Amino acid sequence: MNFTNNKTGVFGPIYNQFQNQPKLAIKHLLKVQNGECPKALFREDIGFIDIVWGKNDPKTNKGYGLKHIVEKHGQNIKELGFEVEDFIPIVVQFGNLSVKKSDDKKMILESDTFRIVIQTRWDNQIKIFLLTAFDLRKKPE
Repeated sequence: MNFTNNKTGVFGPIYNQFQNQPKLAIKHLLKVQNGECPKALFREDIGFIDIVWGKNDPKTNKGYGLKHIVEKHGQNIKELGFEVEDFIPIVVQFGNLSVKKSDDKKMILESDTFRIVIQTRWDNQIKIFLLTAFDLRKKPE
């Protein structure tokens, strides 16, 4: 499969070939460390969810996207017994959508042990993408 791309978006190169293939999308972004995979995840009550590489500040550990998840929460995900490319699709599929904690800018999927935050806007535009994911057994900083 050819992974080169001519389109560029706000998050870098756009890799459209991973629609409905979250595990492959995550592995690709981990390899290239740039860009986004539109519609890589799907959930009936949310619709399509993009996965973006994102950013993470190594000093503050604040950021968004897959880079932030891996750098800040990757070890916790491994302690749960998962690789990030397996963990994210499972949580998105089986997490409970928290209406109380969600608002017009984000949606929260969670259980007793994990939480995923789906961002719904970026630069005042509709953009549904994976913001962060983490183990709730360890209080996030």
